[in-house]
Amino acid sequence: MPSTAPASNPRAVVRIGGASGFWGDSSVGARQLVDSGQIDYLVFDYLAETTMAVLAAARLRKPDMGYATDFVELAMRDVLADCIARGIKVVSNAGGIHPEGCAAALRALAAELGVPVRVAVVLGDDVRMQAPAQPQLLSANAYLGAQGVKQALAGGADVVITGRCVDSAVTLGPLMHEFGWADDDWDALAGGSLAGHVIECGCQATGGLHTDWQAIPDWAHIGYPIVACAADGSFRVTKPAGTGGRMLRAAVAEQMLYEIGDPAAYLLPDVTCDFRDVVITQQGDDHVHVAGARGRPPTPRYNVSATAQDGWRCAGSLVIVGRDAAVKARRTGEAILERTRELFAARGWADYTAAHIELLGVEALYGPQARTGAAREVMLRLVVDHASKPALELFAREVAPAGTSWAPGTTGPGAGRPSVSPLVKPSSFLIDKPAVPVSVVTEGASQPVPWPRAFSAISATATPAPAPVDPRDATHEVPLIALAWARSGDKGDVSNIGLVARRAEWLPWIWAAATPDAVKAWFAHLVRGEVERFHLPGIHGMNLLLHDALAGGGARSPRMDPLGKGMGQMLLELPVRVPADIADACGVAH
Repeated sequence: MPSTAPASNPRAVVRIGGASGFWGDSSVGARQLVDSGQIDYLVFDYLAETTMAVLAAARLRKPDMGYATDFVELAMRDVLADCIARGIKVVSNAGGIHPEGCAAALRALAAELGVPVRVAVVLGDDVRMQAPAQPQLLSANAYLGAQGVKQALAGGADVVITGRCVDSAVTLGPLMHEFGWADDDWDALAGGSLAGHVIECGCQATGGLHTDWQAIPDWAHIGYPIVACAADGSFRVTKPAGTGGRMLRAAVAEQMLYEIGDPAAYLLPDVTCDFRDVVITQQGDDHVHVAGARGRPPTPRYNVSATAQDGWRCAGSLVIVGRDAAVKARRTGEAILERTRELFAARGWADYTAAHIELLGVEALYGPQARTGAAREVMLRLVVDHASKPALELFAREVAPAGTSWAPGTTGPGAGRPSVSPLVKPSSFLIDKPAVPVSVVTEGASQPVPWPRAFSAISATATPAPAPVDPRDATHEVPLIALAWARSGDKGDVSNIGLVARRAEWLPWIWAAATPDAVKAWFAHLVRGEVERFHLPGIHGMNLLLHDALAGGGARSPRMDPLGKGMGQMLLELPVRVPADIADACGVAH
């Protein structure tokens, strides 16, 4: 077995650039980071639950697919030669559900370019054989940790390709290799995982999606993030010199809260992270310092993301212009459904398994909080599911006739007849770690990765709530956005909304207003489950988990916002009662 000792001549600081936040991110990140001269490692995160569903559908159509082709054909074609020449190691989860196919494509590219490259592949995440029986299973992939990446780098790999691993593992693996962290260096592992979590979504760490978006300059040239990590797990976040965006404490805090659950128990394969006491500090215009992550032993099981085909889906759209546009659009959608259902019945076909009418332009997602008047241009979005592909092909033909048959002002964006695609249903389950053999294959030579050791669980201490406030002092009303920054995302059918107080002393008032009951009432038209709330005193923030909130979430959801990206923006409209001095500080007239 190859050595897993730290790199020779270990660095005092390891610099890692995050070039991709998802499959579909801009191709400029890799070149920008390589040319910066500020990185030792270039890492790419491509995978999400929805992406795994897309990759499963792609491999269903073409067996040699199933990986993130952009990694090879865009990113590596552009920078592979320079990475090798400059000694920059590359780690990517672009392998998706077919990491060996991704590695073969990369080797072919390297041969075409005449670049000698040593490629390692981390295998073992494919657990379809161990998955519970279900019809039309497409994929089942365990979320592996960073040990395989660490071992591949110790074996001399220039490029490491993984399948499904946790997003932060592509950063944690290089840090474990460089600093020689043991598998029970809990605090360091938690800090390295947080570094990976901060950069795993690309420009979200450098001002992208920031609540105060007006303060972020030069979007077209926004910088991709770089973490400069120390051996104790603390790190600085920066970006290439001369790029757009901004390094802001608030933006990094937003990203820390993005898509996590209980901040005292952020469960990863290598460590259970506790982010409650993390402190984020502004250090000039170009750097943000992050420290204070704590770790505990991980659980004995991997989480598994599975996908199965569950029929077919088609989404049609029309634009309706003029007076009463919203009423005309809804009637149009209902007429299309009525006509196609009658056509189905005449052919002996079953009804739709699901049908969803949504109007864009009338603040439909806001429900009772919608403030639009009589909209005069609306997009009708009609999403339908069916067990039969021919039934949805018929539906696709019956969308366009509305343009000459029904509401005046009916038009469309010119996209043509909508297409029918497989409806891929995601699911998840847990599996014991020893049941998942992991290996590293480097240029044809396979080496096993030792099973993760079993550790005794350690419980976290309870977090006290912020100090209570006296409601008699709350004489004025301000919108939540005046008091806090927010970032929202998803985990399956759970929407997560992170809130960070603009001033530490304002958090108790935010806490008093954004209670689980108040948040659930605000989203009563969308959220069907409970709302949980967690306190993060280190950043004067909180994390909210809204269960059963995304109509199935990801590829399953028919909503225009299946990933909950807009939930934080909607919550920022929540009215908060505060004292007069806080209202004055917010600049709210009263």
